[in-house]
Formats: sequence, C-alpha cells, structure tokens
Amino acid sequence: MRKLIQNTWIWLVLFFMYAPILILAFYSFTDSTMIGSVRNFSLQNYVTLFTTPDLISMIVGTLVLAVTVALLSTILGTIGAIGAFYSGKNSRNFIEMANQIPVVNADVVTGFSVCILTIAIFRIAKESFIPLVIGQTALCVPFVYLSVIPRLKQMDSSIYEAALDLGCTPAQALRKVTFPQILPGVISGFMTAITLSLDDYFIATYTKPATFDTISTYVVNATRGSQTSIKTALWALSTIIFLVVVLIVFFMNRNNNKDNQ
Repeated sequence: MRKLIQNTWIWLVLFFMYAPILILAFYSFTDSTMIGSVRNFSLQNYVTLFTTPDLISMIVGTLVLAVTVALLSTILGTIGAIGAFYSGKNSRNFIEMANQIPVVNADVVTGFSVCILTIAIFRIAKESFIPLVIGQTALCVPFVYLSVIPRLKQMDSSIYEAALDLGCTPAQALRKVTFPQILPGVISGFMTAITLSLDDYFIATYTKPATFDTISTYVVNATRGSQTSIKTALWALSTIIFLVVVLIVFFMNRNNNKDNQ
C-alpha cells in the first residue's frame, strides 16, 4: 500500500508538471484561436512561425544572446568554482555564501541593479546590448558555479598533485587532469545558463534596447496585442523549445550512463 501511494503521488506530480505543456503542444497542431475549442488539425502555426520575419529575427537574436551569455557565464562560473575549491576554508565559505545571494535574490532586483549600475552610473547607452549581457551573465554565473563545484568535490585531488609531481605545470595539470573530470558539470552549467537566458523576463525588460525583444518579452507583448496568428504561432515555438530540451536532457543522461558504466 505504501509503495502504491508513493507511485501515485509521483505520477500526480508528473501529471501536473507536464499536462499543461502537452495540452499546449496539442493545440499548436490545430487552427484553434484559443485553448478550449478544438477545431481542425493544421500546421499553420508552424508555417507562421517560420515565415514571419519578426518572429524569425526575434528567435535568432534570442539564441545568439543566450549562447553569448552562456559562454561568458560558463567561463566565469568555472573559474570561480575552481578558485573557490583550491582556496582556503574561510575564502571558500565566503565565496559560496556570496554565490548563493544572486540565486535566492529576485530577478527584478538584479534587473534594477544592473540598469542603475550600467546606465545611470557608468553611462552606458540604453541602446547598447552591454547592460543586457551583464545582467543575464550575473544571473547565470552562480548556477554554473553550482553545477561545477560538486564535480570538483567528487574529484580525487591526489590526481592533480600527481600530475604536478610528474612535471606538469599548474596550468597543464588544470587543463589535462582537472578540466576533463569536471567537464560534465561545465556542460550542465552551460545548458542551464542557456535555459535561464531564454527564460529571463525581468532583467531583459529593464536592460534590453528598445528595438530588441527576447522570446520572453516578445511573448508577453504578443499576449497583450490583438494579432491572433502571432499568439498561436508562439504555441508552436513553445512546443519546439520543449522538444529540444527533452532531447538534450535525454542524450546528456544517456552519455552520463555510458560514462558510469
């Protein structure tokens, strides 16, 4: 009975997590203009998505931004994790505490802070992408750090020391010994950073140029407008993003299982 209750609870949690996404995916293959009224099945939403210049420009711009932010965040987060791991106890504890603050802090606070810092204090033009990149990087770096630091703690530190004894310089030992062992954490942090950048709304709203939209800001603005075809095309975009994430997670877990074997 206990096992039955546990399994039932797990399936209920999964149902409430994925049922809305699956419903949205279902309606993306119809010509319905609103959720709740099923009409004919159609691929028009996907045709609109890939033939509307504004949508294509928005998607490409968002992906370029996400990859740029993810690269910067991965470099900074990985360096920070390695530095904290090899630091003294007091320094490491301080860095870990400081890293937790952006994670717990509300995105709207980060957005306001970056906006004030870059535009009001450093006088960086609002039409520049620099405030947006800085803001999203500040959001993503702590999550990369949290992805890399467990891998460092699982690593056998004696291997690094052995590499030094065998003639490697610290840089060579880091590149040839440490980095290959933490690579899964680095990749996980990179993917997390891309997801956070794609999902971010508040920081993008306060720091983006007026003529630029990310997926999140475009979706919010589109739902306030009256262009029904654009709204339903965004159902198709959401479905594609979900499928891409599922495939990435599947192949990452598959590779991890192979490595463990």
